[in-house]
Amino acid sequence: MYIPKHFEESRIPVLQELIEAQAFGSLITVGSCGLVASHIPMLLERKGSANGILRCHVSRANGQWRDFSPDVEALAIFSGPQHYISPSWYPEKFETGKTVPTWNYAVVHAYGHLRVIEDAAWLLAHVESLTQTHEAAFPTPWRVSDAPGEYIQSLVKGIVGLELSINRLQGKWKVSQNRPERDREGVVKGLQALNTPESLAMEALVSRALRRE
Repeated sequence: MYIPKHFEESRIPVLQELIEAQAFGSLITVGSCGLVASHIPMLLERKGSANGILRCHVSRANGQWRDFSPDVEALAIFSGPQHYISPSWYPEKFETGKTVPTWNYAVVHAYGHLRVIEDAAWLLAHVESLTQTHEAAFPTPWRVSDAPGEYIQSLVKGIVGLELSINRLQGKWKVSQNRPERDREGVVKGLQALNTPESLAMEALVSRALRRE
């Protein structure tokens, strides 16, 4: 990933935070037919390695788990907030006109070697962890044990686990750091004025970057 220095985010806890907040990632591997991608929810285990371990599963019918090069690192991509940035938000636009639109975004790339897991106990524990994580916000969380045991066992037979021990993490936070401070403040105001969940999420990143400097 191309990362200009002013857009680089290298703090491991910040990168892990985005992975956990945006848990639906893209898993990319190299197989006999070239690049293959699956779009799946992943769980990050922070313990076990310096960068963490990603755990996920795919359908047994998904050929990706059978056909990938174990010697080549797999890539998991997690996309965070993103938003169009209008040049009309820059004071510079009204002074020189030398401004153009751009797009702000935050993204994490996680690299590591994949391990295939078919153990039924591991798969059941993984599914339970995945469910507990994403049901936690509900007033009455659904549990795997709410479904008949035989039914769950039959579904577990239809999936395969994947584990990626993260060798390296890359983070790119393109949140207007290349603009003068007054333009960045204009971006904050423009995003606030839109008042959408997407614009406010990006506004928070731009504001946080401003406070760091």
